[in-house]
Amino acid sequence: MVGKKASLEGTTYISRNEDRLKAIHPKAVIVQPAVTGRKETFVSAYNQLTVPLPASGMRYTATPDVDQSAGPNEEDGFNSKNVGESATESVYANERVLAYDPFVQNGLAEDALTTLVLPFIDSARHGVQYLGELVAKYGSAEGNGVQFIDANEVWYMEIVTGHQWVAVKIPDDCYAVAANQVAIQQIDFNDPDNYQWAAGIQAFVESHHLNPDPEGFNFRHIFGTDTKKDHHYNTPRVWFAQKYFNPEDQSQDPESAELPFIRKPSRKLSIEDVQYVLKSHFDETQYDPMGNGSAHDKLTYRAISLSRTANSHILQMGDLAVQWVGFGIPTFCPHVPMFANTDAIAKAYTDVPEKMTLDSAYWLFEALAMVVESHYEDFIEADLAYQKDLSEWARREIATIQTHALGLEGAAQTAYLTQQNQRIVDHYLTTTRDFLFELMTEGTELSKLTFKMDPNL
Repeated sequence: MVGKKASLEGTTYISRNEDRLKAIHPKAVIVQPAVTGRKETFVSAYNQLTVPLPASGMRYTATPDVDQSAGPNEEDGFNSKNVGESATESVYANERVLAYDPFVQNGLAEDALTTLVLPFIDSARHGVQYLGELVAKYGSAEGNGVQFIDANEVWYMEIVTGHQWVAVKIPDDCYAVAANQVAIQQIDFNDPDNYQWAAGIQAFVESHHLNPDPEGFNFRHIFGTDTKKDHHYNTPRVWFAQKYFNPEDQSQDPESAELPFIRKPSRKLSIEDVQYVLKSHFDETQYDPMGNGSAHDKLTYRAISLSRTANSHILQMGDLAVQWVGFGIPTFCPHVPMFANTDAIAKAYTDVPEKMTLDSAYWLFEALAMVVESHYEDFIEADLAYQKDLSEWARREIATIQTHALGLEGAAQTAYLTQQNQRIVDHYLTTTRDFLFELMTEGTELSKLTFKMDPNL
């Protein structure tokens, strides 16, 4: 998460890698149309949570699961008021707090967090308030970190028990990194402009004697965990991101439970910087599973980019909302920019068949990732050059498109951006297919089933 004064472009950012249990977890990108006069109740296929839906809802983009037998899992997107949300980052509370406020079995779960919130909020701050009201009414079935964004603010919310949560506004000149554990630290209950919280949370903590600190209200200390799993699965990812954004600080321990949540970067952060972290795997350290460290070091920490990353996304809000979508293993595949003010998404992203086809964006990028990793030493430099070329092209095209689009209004702007999205997708997919075919051709010469003896044989 990056505040507008901390970013090179003067835009706000939220971003996340959605990781699933298996390497193949097909995702789509869609536009949900605006609705009015609706009389409908949402019933979760995952846990039967039942919520009457508001009569009206805004148009919004989303990245749902293709298989919706466990709910839509719409994950991330922008609505028509240029408010964005990224949900379903799992976080875990300790047993002390859960003893007094356990999860609600049919409460809010990650399958519904975008569907029940994004179409109905008009600012990032409102997103926290709206979701907080749902948690108060229905309870939460699990721990989740949720990000909200608009042109001016970035908010991060952590729901950690059945009804307890807090949220913090990321300062404009700062960034924040979270990684599957309670991240938020001190809460200032005298500063509602920059903090929000569940009603009664102070009384809850006091009445059950849950605060281990002699003073202050450190949410991480009270509600979070500090386990071996955290030290190897979670905190190293925060350490690596902060090492990259603040390289002048070499004092931090990758297993520390006290890594700061919010920091000022040593430089302004670009879209490429955000992409680098989402694509990273402890690059240029002994912990890189693709690197030259010892067998022990390479397996010590859980990397950021994984084979089971179903969807890597960046939501960027400046003059226009841009949703960057990454399928395949983020390390090897590009984030594709799409303007959120659109009536339709390219068929290559909306139609995802059960079996692999290179006409589908999801399957194309999965295929590319597998081919590159299969011959990593031979293909990685070409792959990085391919990604760099696309990134350069995207910067140039986005600037040109935005300049023209800002001179349009209403339906004319939406139609133009819908057309440009299709052109962007076509360029990325054509370039990717050509590159994939080049690698496959080159790869035929890398087979171990060869034997050189006589050139004539």
